[in-house]
Amino acid sequence: MRPAPTDTEAWNAYLAEGNARQARKRVSADVILHDLAGRILTVNPTYKEGWDLPGGMAEANEPPDEAAVRELREELGLEITIRRLLVVDWVAPHGPWDDQIAFIFDAGTLPPARVETVRPHDDELSEAVFLPASEVADRLRTRQRNRLNAAVRAISDGSMRYLRDGVEAW
Repeated sequence: MRPAPTDTEAWNAYLAEGNARQARKRVSADVILHDLAGRILTVNPTYKEGWDLPGGMAEANEPPDEAAVRELREELGLEITIRRLLVVDWVAPHGPWDDQIAFIFDAGTLPPARVETVRPHDDELSEAVFLPASEVADRLRTRQRNRLNAAVRAISDGSMRYLRDGVEAW
């Protein structure tokens, strides 16, 4: 029997049961950060093969945009401002992982003096470089490459993109 919402303690316990059974999604949050030449910041993680966009995984109950800001501060010592959402990608279960929601945000353009100082600040990254979009795409795995290409198109035409497992859904 479902309790009445007026019985606050019983109602909250009832809602908590439902919350415990609902899906929990892993969330990643990356950024597109340009230099004045239009090159994109790209990082080389030490914990997996291939290059990636800067960012990372959200912590429990952390908003994706705040996760991106935190990750760039921790890994690169950069203080960024999120300008807008570019891409949302639902990633199907793969390997040992459940499904995931991946976000890419526009973080604007870094001033030249700051570009010259970008270096990894922890052991999760071995390199951080600004590259033309085509070179970034060549270094990324397929799913990330598709996400990057969608983000570049979103910047160009001003329309956010929704992907399902790296493929534009609509």
